[in-house]
Amino acid sequence: MSLKGKTLFITGASRGIGLAIALRAARDGANVAVVAKTEQPHPKLPGTIYTAAEEIAQAGAHAGAQALPIPLDIRDDARVAEAAKRAAEHFGGIDILVNNASAISLTGTAETPMKRFDLMFGVNVRGTFACSQACLPYLKASAQAGRNPHILNLSPPLNLNPRWFRSHVAYTMAKYGMSMCVLGMAEEFRSDGIAVNALWPRTVINTAALAMIPGVDPKMCRTPEILADAAHAILARDARKHTGNFYIDEEVLAAEGITDLGRYAVLTGNNKFLPDLFLD
Repeated sequence: MSLKGKTLFITGASRGIGLAIALRAARDGANVAVVAKTEQPHPKLPGTIYTAAEEIAQAGAHAGAQALPIPLDIRDDARVAEAAKRAAEHFGGIDILVNNASAISLTGTAETPMKRFDLMFGVNVRGTFACSQACLPYLKASAQAGRNPHILNLSPPLNLNPRWFRSHVAYTMAKYGMSMCVLGMAEEFRSDGIAVNALWPRTVINTAALAMIPGVDPKMCRTPEILADAAHAILARDARKHTGNFYIDEEVLAAEGITDLGRYAVLTGNNKFLPDLFLD
């Protein structure tokens, strides 16, 4: 099923996984609101909302896709509401929200400054909630129009094994906050016909966030495109039948008949990957 003509509101879309999801949707002919903080080039990180929007528009030019760059710190709920309104007015609605923006610090309790704690909770938990709340009226309108609306959070299955808490309890709580939004909102919006699901990688993904994880070799990772293809498959599913799930990328692709995942390896031919967090 194609996403042609749909409108996606993607946070953290200036690079990495968010950009990959946007490019995959644009190739179908979907419109994308590119939502992120980066307006000026970062000395260490690639891309801005403007370069991303240009890349997305080019990727989907043959299918009529458009991209709208929106500068936004999702911790500012008033600006989040303004951004959702702007996107909806520009494209005529919002059909899909991808809560991809996230902050990470794999540090113990004593080593986590409260400023970093607040950043993780402000972006991961509060930002996800605020974006979901702001997009909700447009997603309900999408459902009423039969346009198959979805919310997709890039967050892990809820795993209460203490090993995932002992070394980085603040980050774990913040990511699980996103997952708890899935758990609750899937039931809350089920009767509205809005799907709410989570997606998480089986292996570590080669993104800028790797710089926050000491000792990770990018050659032992996969590319963001595996999550882009998995997200596309989820977002094309019937929202009324597929909601409240904590999907793993490999399992989603296997259900689509894609079992040869060699194309997603950073190092061609490699078949040994670093497992991601939160998966026993």
